[in-house]
Formats: sequence, C-alpha cells, structure tokens
Amino acid sequence: MSGARLEIRLDAISHNTTTMVRRLGERGISVTAVTKATSGSPAVAATFLAAGAGALAESRLPNVRRLRRGGIRAPVTLLRTPMLSEVDGIVEHCDISCNTEPEVLAALSLAAVAADRVHGVVLMVELGDLREGIMPNDLCAVAAGVCDLPGLSLRGIGANLACSSGVVPDEANMAELSALAGRVEHTGGLELEIVSGGNSANVSWALGPARVGRINDLRLGEALLLGCDPLDRTPIPGLRTDGATVVAEVIESGLKPTTPWGTRGANAFGEPPAAVSAAGPVQTIVALGRQDTDPGDLAPPEGIEIVASSSDHLVLRGAHPVPVGSEMSFSAGYSAVLRAMTSPTVTKVYLGAEPGAAPTPARSAR
Repeated sequence: MSGARLEIRLDAISHNTTTMVRRLGERGISVTAVTKATSGSPAVAATFLAAGAGALAESRLPNVRRLRRGGIRAPVTLLRTPMLSEVDGIVEHCDISCNTEPEVLAALSLAAVAADRVHGVVLMVELGDLREGIMPNDLCAVAAGVCDLPGLSLRGIGANLACSSGVVPDEANMAELSALAGRVEHTGGLELEIVSGGNSANVSWALGPARVGRINDLRLGEALLLGCDPLDRTPIPGLRTDGATVVAEVIESGLKPTTPWGTRGANAFGEPPAAVSAAGPVQTIVALGRQDTDPGDLAPPEGIEIVASSSDHLVLRGAHPVPVGSEMSFSAGYSAVLRAMTSPTVTKVYLGAEPGAAPTPARSAR
C-alpha cells in the first residue's frame, strides 16, 4: 500500500454510537448519525445503524447516492438546504431534507408530485449562529406554506449552532426551539414528529441537568466518530477517541538548522513567515500535505512537533532521526478526517469491523 492512508476504527465508532444512543435515549432524544465527514461511507453508516442509530444524515447528494449504492436503505436526511438543481435527486434518494427557502420548497413539491412520492421536510430555525435558518417570527408562515404544498410533509423543525459563529447550545436557545415547536403546532393545528436540537456541540447540554423540553433528536457526527465535544475538542466521558488515524511514510530525516536563512517572505499559501521552532535538532519529512488532510488538526507522536506543511510535505522536528521508509501515525481531528476522506490520494482502511477484531498491522515510527 503506497501513499498516505486514513485508518477508521469501526469498533470505536460502534462503541461511541451505542453509548450515545443509550445515554440520550434515557433523556428521550434519538440519534441521527451524520456521515458527511466520511463522505457517505457505507461501512461507517452500517456501523452507525448496527449500533442503534435510528437514521442517517448527509449534506451532499453524491454522498447519499454512495450510501444507496452501498446498500444502505435506512432513512436519510439531507442536512444542507437543497440546491434547486438537485431537487429531483433529493426526492429520489432522501427521505427528509432540511429547508429554509420557500422557492426550494416549491421546487421540491413539484419534484415529489412528479415522482409520486411524499418528501419529508424539517424547517431550520435561526437561533443566533447566523448560518442557515428561518427567522423565528417567520417560522409559522413558512410552516403553513409547507402544509399547503402537495407532495411534502412537514416532519419537524430544527436548529444548528456552534458551526458558523460558535454560539453554544444552552438552556435558553433550546427552550426557544421547544417554544417554537409548540407555536407551530398550535398555529397549524398539527403535531411535529421531529424537534432536532442540533449537532455534537449539543451533547454537553443534552446530558446535563437542564430540561430537554421538546428536543427529541440530535444529529451527531464528531461525537460518534471521534468521541470529542466540538466546543472545546475535549473527550466526552466514556467515549473512545481513537476512531481515526492518519498514517504516512517518512521520506527524509536528519540534522538540520532550526533557523531558516536568507530573506523571508510569504510561503506557497500566502502565509507570513512562521516563528522558528526549537522543538529539536532533527528535521523529519513525511509524505503528507494539505492536499491530503488538514495538518493543523493532526496530533503527532510524543516528542515530535509539526512545524510546517506544504501541498505534499509535512515538516516535523524532534530529538532523534526516524528511519526513511518507516511509517508515522497521527491522531486525526474532525477537520483532518473530513479532508482526508475527500482526498483521492489517501487510502481509506477500515479496522475492527467485528467486536474484538485485531487491527491490520502497520509499521510505525513511534
């Protein structure tokens, strides 16, 4: 196997999913497992479902098609507001879509009628993070419009926080979402099946002492994949954090000065000269770069520091040389996994498909 690879531990993902399904279930909240960081990996989706997730969610239609080609028949929600150019495919492959735009809803209605289907709709509400969402005062009117459109079924409302502006899910904004659910039901004379409070950033709130109110669904990706709280990247108690590892080959290692010489300007990515690192006298380079992953979201082996990255080189510093041709493993965060999954130059390897399965052996420079 040549080139960098991303190792995904399915046993860790299974453990995290089972644990979160149980804990949140005790609070009356179901888990919709999000596959977007893995580009719609059927292997990861099947692991989510086998571990108890009730449904899946994706943000891109090509990834949903990949799930369907991989034999996944579970309900799938499209997270990102549909593009007008994709409404036919969304109606064909997705059970539900999250929506904010009346024009898109009208197009989904036409597509659903033409396909002789009923497509589910979750209306997303703006609660302060300033990404997608209908302003709260407009929600009832938009909901009434959905109910008047043939081929559509209003399944619920939802919100998204902490992704754009870092607004933290808390008792106040979750209580507002609960109140909005009641307002939509009272105004429209209907009952909402789904009140989706948000993503992995909601876990601390959901498992804390606050009342959950009407919130009965969370859309979880990072918590299940990596066992971390996105708000501060700390481990969630009881979850495994070894779900993803990036592995790359060492292509150079030896003594080099720690200080560059010559006139310095911006690097290849337009970034100003970085501060000089004194992490160690040995410079090591691995065959891994920004085309492959997010170097800033990798954790190197102990005693080694990442000091620079270009398109296809990761520059490290440490105290000792590392054999050329050996492999070095890096713990990967959410951004690193996301980019590695979308890179055609990174091989994806799934480990631990069965409980107790031994991992595939790999040479290591640790």
